[in-house]
Amino acid sequence: MAEPESLFEQLRGHFGGRLTDCWLERGEGTVDVRPAELLAVMTELRDGADWRFEQLSDIAGVDYAAYGQGEWITESATGSGFSRGVTDPDFGRLGLTGIYGTQTIEERSGQRFAAVYQLLSLTHNHRLRVRCFAEDDDLPVVPAVTGLWPSANWAEREAFDLYGIIFEGHPDLRRILTDYGFVGHPFRKDFPLIGNVEPRYDPEKGRVVYGPVEIEPRVLVPRVIREDNRYAAPRKAGGTEGQADG
Repeated sequence: MAEPESLFEQLRGHFGGRLTDCWLERGEGTVDVRPAELLAVMTELRDGADWRFEQLSDIAGVDYAAYGQGEWITESATGSGFSRGVTDPDFGRLGLTGIYGTQTIEERSGQRFAAVYQLLSLTHNHRLRVRCFAEDDDLPVVPAVTGLWPSANWAEREAFDLYGIIFEGHPDLRRILTDYGFVGHPFRKDFPLIGNVEPRYDPEKGRVVYGPVEIEPRVLVPRVIREDNRYAAPRKAGGTEGQADG
């Protein structure tokens, strides 16, 4: 097994400009590839003698809206009353700032959704993460890799269902986790936490029906633990622990 650093030097030398970004973090390597280059690069990674990434372990969708921004900032919380730590940025309750890879979100310029592929080389005992950003936030599209790894079928359906990423060329791209007629993609950062509809049983129709959500949205405030003499350690009496006064 080669060291990750030497593997990445080979990747940079071989693929060159076809990799838009390439870095190591905590011993794990990631490369970024444009959608137009994805199938060609993936084919070489699978079949090339120096790579031999025969196994696709997983595909995950990612929504990078508000990446790197924490909304629960509690350093300035007061010591009494109910101190709310949540901030209120522009993107719903989320912001659109942060860094991913070695480039800022301004340098990414509107690339919000990505498909992330986990590859394993059984021949060389290498692991590699490949990431492909969709070029259009409103209609995120990346090529399907089911022709290279049939195991991608269900994983791409899951990313489509939860994030709305379209995998062009997929043989049967339909929802796999949500119910029939579900509206929206629940893992998107702008999807409401309470959902858009709620199910209930209709006794007249004798089945479950969907209607508008009746729960009012609210922000939960984290519990703040403060000093309380009821939970203080017992005091020593008469200089000796456990002795009674007098």
